[in-house]
Amino acid sequence: MSVYDNVAAMIGNTPMVKLGRLFENAGFEVYAKLEMHNPGGSVKDRPAKAMLQAAFEEGRIKPGSVIVESSSGNLAVGLAQLCNTMGFKFICVVDPKTTEANLRVLRAYGARIDLVQKPDPETGEFVPARLARVRRWLKRLPDAFWPNQYGNKNNALSHQQTTMTEIAADLPGLDYLFCGVSTCGTIRGCVDYIRSNGLRTKVIAVDAEGSIIFGGEKGKVTRMLPGLGAGIKPGLCPDEGIHEVVRVNDRDCIAGCRRLVRMESILAGGSSGGVISAVEKYSPFIEPGSTCAVLLPDRGERYLNTVYDDTWVSRLFGDSFAAGLHKHGGAIKE
Repeated sequence: MSVYDNVAAMIGNTPMVKLGRLFENAGFEVYAKLEMHNPGGSVKDRPAKAMLQAAFEEGRIKPGSVIVESSSGNLAVGLAQLCNTMGFKFICVVDPKTTEANLRVLRAYGARIDLVQKPDPETGEFVPARLARVRRWLKRLPDAFWPNQYGNKNNALSHQQTTMTEIAADLPGLDYLFCGVSTCGTIRGCVDYIRSNGLRTKVIAVDAEGSIIFGGEKGKVTRMLPGLGAGIKPGLCPDEGIHEVVRVNDRDCIAGCRRLVRMESILAGGSSGGVISAVEKYSPFIEPGSTCAVLLPDRGERYLNTVYDDTWVSRLFGDSFAAGLHKHGGAIKE
């Protein structure tokens, strides 16, 4: 189908592509789910649509309603585009990790941006501080609606009913699924689908170093890139169904992105690079002949001033690391 009634109807049914060069000598096959092909540019279009549609059908919102949400960027963009389509007003609570490109997109959609400047004093994380700001807005605007991506069942349900359904149809013999975690909506939905359908797929959660989703000490690692990890354990985090957790840092994300674009010509966002690095880290445990899927959450154009900028990388991570990015762009060695 190539004709749609509106932008919302275009969400989902994203393509998968084999990463034949990057993992050429790995002994297993890797396929990437390209979520940057959603109209808002990320996987977060799916829960944005599901949460707003459910609230509308339940009578909790109507044209003219105010939507308030906390987001580091991608869900904000998804909500902003749909609020325009559905006739809602949108207030987005962001933090300094939100890319300038995402902020510009939000302004273009007409969203009101509320920037939280300081992290939560107890955890050192921005998520609790953003959520506290959301609650302030709800007190000020009692009729406003908070989708609450961290606890809304429709977040996970959107991925159970669409994302994992599509992956399973494209790769019926899937052995491993590598999925980044933050709100845990994506991984929860995928796990629920796998368990309810009795699939053999092993789910590998890709978390950020310094995140406390699966344990760890708060504030131990400073994270500059959005998209992975959280300073709280989200209510949607699965208690069962995750085979292994692989942790990555900002350097892993940057290096993975650079290898991905150089070897496969896929310009993806920071967390996508983390997922690629997680496959490389976990590769010794993947049985030869296995079929793996990686979920690449968003596009890379909004990271051109960070992940793909040598000056930014050198300033934050050192000249030697930045120089090394140009020397290592190949596949996993046998």
